[in-house]
Amino acid sequence: MSAPDTSRTVVTADVAIVGAGPAGLAAATQLGKVHGRQALVLDRESRAGGIPRHCDHPGYGIRDMHTFIGGPAYAERLVREAKSAGADIMPNAMVTAVHPDGALDVTSPAGLLRIESRALVLATGARERARPARMIPGDRPSGVYTTGQLQNIVHLHHGRVGTRAVVVGGELVSWSAVMTLKHAGCRTVLMTTQYPSPESYAAFTIPGKALFRFPIATRTRVVRIIGHGNLEAVEIENLDTGAREIVECDTVVFTGDWIPDHELARTAGIAIDPGTKGPLVDTALRTSRPGVFAAGNVLHPVDTADIAALDGTFVADRVAAFLDAGEAIDPGATAVRILAAPPFRWVSPGVLRAGDPAPPRQRLLLWTDQLVRFPKVTVSQRGRVVATTLLPWAASPGRVFRVPWSIMDAVDPALGPVTVGLANAPRVGTTRNAVGEFIPSRCN
Repeated sequence: MSAPDTSRTVVTADVAIVGAGPAGLAAATQLGKVHGRQALVLDRESRAGGIPRHCDHPGYGIRDMHTFIGGPAYAERLVREAKSAGADIMPNAMVTAVHPDGALDVTSPAGLLRIESRALVLATGARERARPARMIPGDRPSGVYTTGQLQNIVHLHHGRVGTRAVVVGGELVSWSAVMTLKHAGCRTVLMTTQYPSPESYAAFTIPGKALFRFPIATRTRVVRIIGHGNLEAVEIENLDTGAREIVECDTVVFTGDWIPDHELARTAGIAIDPGTKGPLVDTALRTSRPGVFAAGNVLHPVDTADIAALDGTFVADRVAAFLDAGEAIDPGATAVRILAAPPFRWVSPGVLRAGDPAPPRQRLLLWTDQLVRFPKVTVSQRGRVVATTLLPWAASPGRVFRVPWSIMDAVDPALGPVTVGLANAPRVGTTRNAVGEFIPSRCN
């Protein structure tokens, strides 16, 4: 056993929550308001609220607050409700380590801290992969952003960007980038996506094209950044023909391509789901470490803010049960993995135990690499299909696909791992994506 670190000030709490975004704040609110438990919420940013603080457009709060407000107003309301419920929010607090007993090492303006709690919730969220992580060659000029960087500059610091932009990606967040660019006086001249159709909902894509009047280049990728000092252009390649084109621009925004902020979980030795790249959790959102839970987009990169908030409310109830009754994993309960079969990339949650509750909103969350407009979802064990359901909503790349938990009713944990797939996915070949990985492409 290592000696205690006497150089750090010790702070104790019932529950420590890492991350003051929608999931973390909603968890703190539920813990205080419903369960009478005070949560300490830590965040590395100078203000709580998470990503919605950066997103100055409406569309927030639909599922959790039953309203339709802008990102900053939504973030302020989350913070206000958490504080009203008794939560202690500590900004500018960088968590640097999670110890085996769940204690946290924290660096803050108050000095070095050791946070000791009876339960821990990881709500660290997700981020977009930046240009270096996508391994896109070319020059290294200014004017290259992710959506998060762009929104931070424009909405938080009231800075300026260029006048002609290329947006890489066709997801919901891509349209958020387009709106932020417009707010900054920058015209989007092209949206490019590797998929055969934009990943966003048609309700966004069709009016977006009509309102902003720029082309969307499908089955394309950025292969080169051009510019010395300042960005001058990008080179676009058609994935089917190999034809290339130079598009003049002074701004490029890389959107989507999400990865969870999982560094704390990884360095703590918490099991990681190889599909989501976030902590592996069961339907109660427990991690492999007793007393450590996870919620929000660190588990499913990436879903909307209100879904992350509902995760937080759900996990708070499970944390309270753990604290109040010592609820822990039954060592006799059979645990089986829930796995995703192509074209699904991942499924969350990833562990099923007999007797555990259904997951948040009684939904399985999946991510697909192919568009299937009327997906027939299958659940298999030992190579045999045990359940199927035909859903009336599309499975589309670039957004979370939701499957009712009731499809798992036929699963017998004693039969081993469960695989979720699609019976009517089209045959696929392979094509390289923007980072050189192989991705599915439709075979006719």
